[in-house]
Formats: sequence, structure tokens, C-alpha cells
Amino acid sequence: MSQDPGHPTLVERLDALYEYEREPVSKNKLHGGKTFIAMFASEHVAGTEFVLGPLLVIHGVSAFDALVGLLVGNVLAVLSWAFMCAPIAVRERLTVYWQIRKIAGPYLTVLYSAAFAVVLCLLAGAMVNVSTTAITHPLGIESPNYSAGEYFPSVSWILVAVLIGAVVAVLAVLGFEKIAHFSKICAPWMPLIFVASALTCLPILGVTGIGNFYEVAKEKIWTGVAAPGELKYGFWSCVGLAWLCNISQHMGMGDVTIFRYAKKWHYGFASAFGMFIGHYIAWICSGIMCAAFILVQTEAGVAQPNVNPGNIAWLGAGWAGLVCVVLAGWTTANPTLYRAGLAFQVATPGWSRWKITFVAGAFMIVAACIPAVNFFLDRIVAYYGLFFMPLGAFIFIDYWVFPRIGLQQYFAEKRRLLASWPAAVGWFGSFGICFVLYAKDHYASFAWVNDRLPGFLAAYKADFFLQVLPAWILAVSLYTMCAILQQRLAAPAATNTPAVRTT
Repeated sequence: MSQDPGHPTLVERLDALYEYEREPVSKNKLHGGKTFIAMFASEHVAGTEFVLGPLLVIHGVSAFDALVGLLVGNVLAVLSWAFMCAPIAVRERLTVYWQIRKIAGPYLTVLYSAAFAVVLCLLAGAMVNVSTTAITHPLGIESPNYSAGEYFPSVSWILVAVLIGAVVAVLAVLGFEKIAHFSKICAPWMPLIFVASALTCLPILGVTGIGNFYEVAKEKIWTGVAAPGELKYGFWSCVGLAWLCNISQHMGMGDVTIFRYAKKWHYGFASAFGMFIGHYIAWICSGIMCAAFILVQTEAGVAQPNVNPGNIAWLGAGWAGLVCVVLAGWTTANPTLYRAGLAFQVATPGWSRWKITFVAGAFMIVAACIPAVNFFLDRIVAYYGLFFMPLGAFIFIDYWVFPRIGLQQYFAEKRRLLASWPAAVGWFGSFGICFVLYAKDHYASFAWVNDRLPGFLAAYKADFFLQVLPAWILAVSLYTMCAILQQRLAAPAATNTPAVRTT
């Protein structure tokens, strides 16, 4: 307790930042649609756009792939948020971690939460890395060029990253209200910087007007030719990446943690402001900036241009571009670290949210100083999406389907199970099968799998970004079949014995 009740200590003030971590959000804390428009527009018009847009260029997508494939994928993402995630969020008003606990039991929830928090720290770290490249640019501090074999940043670069990470951690500790306010300030003008930067770079590439844009785009931006040593991405890769990059948030239900504050379920359509402005316009604009930067550097005799957000933004918009990069990284890192703090708290219930958020911030800063995190960001996004999506799929099926087929909702909670084996089978089974089907053709150590598979599966060539729908169907099928078996076997025992704690 504070010695002076009228002047609480800093620790007591931090402990008072309650975020409804373990119970439904109260009605007086609900927000209107503008809050979610601002949050999506700022979070998804953000640091990742300066990374994923250039990665599409490097992986050789064609102009049609980029312009049409991303459009299709983003439509699917918006529909997933609006019809799958938001309706359950406003009915239950619980974090995703506590909804998973009700269907999977505490053991699997702790495993999910701890692993999810680590990945969120990686993603937040990637965004701190993005902001750091902008601040170090005018300071003359070189950012590491991973493609040129520079695997570690300098000490001065690390110090800047630590400073930025500390600011992000403080904002995340302040909670949902402060994050929403910060988003509302940054959201309106960041897209304009992206567009202005791209327009500035178009003449460098030879675009003289709308009439020759598509021809130049095919020849100099999205050429259909991957960089040496990189995988070739196509149309369906673009569809899958746009849909998959946030699958843990929509089909995986991660954003029920955010939408539990929404007054109405149709605020899920606010995700369109993030997808079409961020994951469509901003990816296209950053791809244009990337192509222009590579052209300028190549003409200057640079063998391996350092394509980082600070460099390409400086080319496109100078100081305004650098400011945009800094804030873009922050507006993504803030809500991501906020989610990570909530996830870690599930595994450490005795800790206050602010304490564990600072611990997550330390992990985030370490990740920010690892260049490989950004260089392989597209594949990190793909893996984490497929790994965490199944438990969100179980929330959807448990809520909407189980009552209609005569199964109990929240069976693990009602029987006080420590772990739900149907959830474990559906989770690890779906991810394992989809991973092996991809790895057999892309990792030498898994090549032997083809010799032991039926012919039709051996001939199946999986694009990792197209594993979204098969993985979801496989996960819910395994979970539902196992749940039917579990509940039928448990029914006779339930009539004769009281509930017991068992796995």
C-alpha cells in the first residue's frame, strides 16, 4: 500500500491500468466505429508495408499478380474479420486467450499464449527495426544489409533501437485507450506520404503518365523475375499472402481481444481501411519505391543495394518519408506489443499487465536487432499464421456449429479439463500435415517424404501461402470428429460421477 493514500506510488498507478484481462469488457468502456477505423488504418498502414511491398518485388511477382492478387486476398481478409471474428468478439467480450481456455483448457492455453507472445514480440521487433532505419539514416549510421551478409548491427544502431523500443513499451503499458488515441493522430496522413513517395519515384522508373504506367510496371517494378536465390511468387501467392498475413487475427480470432471493445459487430468492416489502404495501396507504393531505389543504386554501381525502409522512404519523400517510417513502425509495434503483454499474462497470472508488457518489450528490442527477422518477414508471417490459426478456428466452430449438431460448448471448461485432447489433435495435426506437404518439396531434409506418400499427395506442390483454407478445413474437421468421440465417451460417466480434473 502507498504510505500516502492521496499520492499513490508509480507502481500503484500502473497496477490501476486495468484492461479487463480476465472478464468481459463493461458497457461503459465500449468504443464507436471511428476508433476501429483509426486503429486499422494506422496499424496496417505501417511498418510492415515498407517490408512486405519490397519483398514482393524481390520475389518476382508480375504486375497482374500484384495489382489483382492483392486485391482478392484483401477482400477475403476483410470478410474474415467482419463475419468470423467481430461477431463472436461483441457477444463474448473476452480476450482470445480466455476464450481458448474455455475450449482447450489451461495447459494448451498457456502453450498457445506463450508461443503467440514470442511471435508477437518478433513482429513488434521488426517494426522497431523499421523505425530505427529511419532515425539512423540522417545520423549517418548504416543499417545492416542482410542480403549482403551483414548479420549484426553496429553498437550505435542498437542504442537507437533500444531507445525506440523503450518508447513503444511505455505506450503499450498505458493500454487500449492510449493506443487508440495515438492511432487517431497518426492515421490520417501516413497514407498520403506513401502515395506521395510513390508518385515521386515513378518518373525515376520512366513513367510519364497513366498511359504507360502498366507497361513500366511490368518491365521495371513487378517484372515476374525473382532476385537470384529467391523463391518465385505468383498470383495465388499474392492472394494467400494478403489473406494469410493477418490470419491469426481474423480467422484465428486474435482480434476478438480488440473487438471486445466494439459496440457493434459490423465494426469488423473497419478492417477494410487497413487492408485496402495499407495492404494494397501501401504495398504497391512501397514496391514502386523499392524498384526505383534498386534502379538508382544499380546505375550508381552498387552491387547489392541495401533495400531498407529508411533508404527507400528517403528517396521518395525525404524528411517527411523518414518521419512516416518512424511513426509507421510505432503504430504497428504499439498494439502488437499490447497483445503480447496480454498473451504473456495468461502464462504468468501473478504478474501485473504492465510488468509483463515491459518484459515483452525487452524481447521486442532483442528481435529488432536481428536483421533476419525483417528479411524473412513474409515467411515468418506465413508460419505464425498457420500455426496459431487452428485454435481460433475452434472458437468459431465451438460457438456457431457445436450447438447445432448437439455438442456441448466449452466442454473443457465445464468438465474442468486441464487440456482438451481434441483441440491438441486438431491444432498440431493440421499444422503438421500442412507443413510436411510444403516441406517435402522445399526442404532437402524432407524430400524422403515423397517416397512414402500416395501418388496424388506426392504430386501435390503446395504453395505455403495457399495453405490457409486447407489448414482451416483440416483443423476444424479433426477437432469436430475428436470432440464428437470425446463427448460420446464422456456422456455415460457424467451420469454416474461428479466432474473431476483430468486431461
